[in-house]
Amino acid sequence: MAHTNGHEPRIGVLTLGLYVGTCYGGAERVAFEFVKRLDPERFRRYLCVVHAPPADRRAVIESDLEELERLGVDVLRLECESFLSNVAWARLYKLLRREPIGVIHAHMPRASVPGTVIGRLARTPVIVSHEHTWSFQGMPIRRFLDRNVVARGSDVLLAVSERDRQRMIEVERIPAESIRVLPNGIPTPAASVVSVRAELGVPPEVGLIGAVGRLYPQKGYDDLIRAIALLKERYERPFRCLIFGHGPEEPRLAELIDELGVAGEVRLAGRRDDIADVVRALDVAVLSSKYEGMPLAIIEYMAGAAPIVATAVGGVPELIEDGVHGLLVRPEDPADLATAMQRLLEDRDLAARLGRAALERQRANYDLDVVVGRLEDLYLELYGATQAAVRAHATAGSPLRG
Repeated sequence: MAHTNGHEPRIGVLTLGLYVGTCYGGAERVAFEFVKRLDPERFRRYLCVVHAPPADRRAVIESDLEELERLGVDVLRLECESFLSNVAWARLYKLLRREPIGVIHAHMPRASVPGTVIGRLARTPVIVSHEHTWSFQGMPIRRFLDRNVVARGSDVLLAVSERDRQRMIEVERIPAESIRVLPNGIPTPAASVVSVRAELGVPPEVGLIGAVGRLYPQKGYDDLIRAIALLKERYERPFRCLIFGHGPEEPRLAELIDELGVAGEVRLAGRRDDIADVVRALDVAVLSSKYEGMPLAIIEYMAGAAPIVATAVGGVPELIEDGVHGLLVRPEDPADLATAMQRLLEDRDLAARLGRAALERQRANYDLDVVVGRLEDLYLELYGATQAAVRAHATAGSPLRG
């Protein structure tokens, strides 16, 4: 095994990621970026993924995995649809027996149960990280496993916001000392003057509102479209609203756009890979979600210095102080959303001031390298505590040997 500075061994970190189904969103990107950015001089990086995506996503996912392999990450593809399958459990256990894994980091609910159980069997510290809201809801068996296996069996539970941490303590009765807060982060993009307005077909004099995220009910795009219909009645200058993303809600949202007569104002613009450039072109960046954990979309907006209007849900108020870094509105309230969007379209000085403050806050607190540095410290802390316990046990037992 490689060593750091010729003396200290690298710590093996096994990340259990999730690439399955039609979903390849913010949480999956977080796991990918964490593994990618871990210091290879201090950590030997392993990524274990289930690998049964639909054909239209396989190329994107495989490209990401190949990038990690080029960077020296050991990628184990489990050719099955779930971490809960017997194949997954067997291959994970063999991996821990074969490789020098010092810490297991399980992302997302379906990876948390096998990660916790196998970590306990191998006496390896386990971190469970849920990039969305920590929730013990759903089927009774799922809730039972989360409460009695994951919450009790892992060494550290990571919440993405202080609000989630408090919920875990107060509602789920999880000991406070077991929970840490690690917010999401994104790379701070280099300054750019590239404008995508021409490509998007939006002239400079037309106000541009944008929203980024998967087309799922959670994201509240029905509320955004209704807010645009209200804004059309109130705001006299031309504007457009582009919604970037794919998902099962697309047909229903298209029907709603036609029903409300806003086809000239709202367009479902599909998924794009140049979101950083898109965000910098926006006059107003919107998050209309009904619930969230720590949304990457908001951090992307902040990094692009975009004027933000967001629903005050989940960890959003921890990212955005109302009137300082953006405007917060009530969830599922199209009228409130329309008022805030109109305010930023009309007051360009306010919009610019909010955008600058948001960028400064993102650089200081939510740059991905800052977040990964905190995660590395946690890995070192857990590994060090485990090694100290092993040494103490060996010392205490030494008189009994021989």
